Amino acid sequence: MLGHSHATTGLAAGAALLPHAPVSGVVEQLAWVAAWGGFALLPDLDQGGLHWRRALPRLTGSTVATMWGPVTTTLSSAVARLARGHRQGTHDVLLAPLVFGGVTALAALWSWTAMAALALALGMALRACHVVVPGRLETTVLGNAALSWAGAWWLTRHELGDVRWLPLAVAGGVVVHILGDLLTRGGVPVPFTWLRRRRRRVSLDLFRTGSPVEHYLVVPLASVAAVALVVVHTGTWARIAG
Repeated sequence: MLGHSHATTGLAAGAALLPHAPVSGVVEQLAWVAAWGGFALLPDLDQGGLHWRRALPRLTGSTVATMWGPVTTTLSSAVARLARGHRQGTHDVLLAPLVFGGVTALAALWSWTAMAALALALGMALRACHVVVPGRLETTVLGNAALSWAGAWWLTRHELGDVRWLPLAVAGGVVVHILGDLLTRGGVPVPFTWLRRRRRRVSLDLFRTGSPVEHYLVVPLASVAAVALVVVHTGTWARIAG
């Protein structure tokens, strides 16, 4: 699926799990939902790199790979090599959530690395959902970095009492991404087979990536579900009705 599809389904999943989430207060609840939406793009770090054309470098890749320019592109190149290509290791439904969640669990032990993980989530969510965000600042490298890091700093310093829930949001977002790609024609690897020479894939083949079904059915339904669930589970509906 495309970036905004992964983000909206991640937001919907995070919002659906709010009653069971280890968060309290509206700000922390919204941070939880935003993190799910952002981290639902994380497996596509396996798609990007720095390519040279006519002696000039050019950044290419997925939404998350090019989000912060050379910083995320360099990270993406390393991930792509470890994962052995696009929709391989980072799309292993058993291994990828454990690895990404484990790395984030280590990052959550220190304030600055926890802030970096949260900034990455906010940046990905902003970049993927830019169609509903006013202006174009969130789509530029410097603008996105400034917004996401400022938001992460404010949240961790002033609003969030604890961010040890970040690994859960990472693992959950990764699973949502993989399940979303499972629905498409390209599918995902059978767990651990990407490590072998003869790789195997599985797909439900319900639609192609970028097809009208994705644009006009999946994204609208996930968006409406995310908003509705946030309104209900954060108590906003009760305050409006009251």
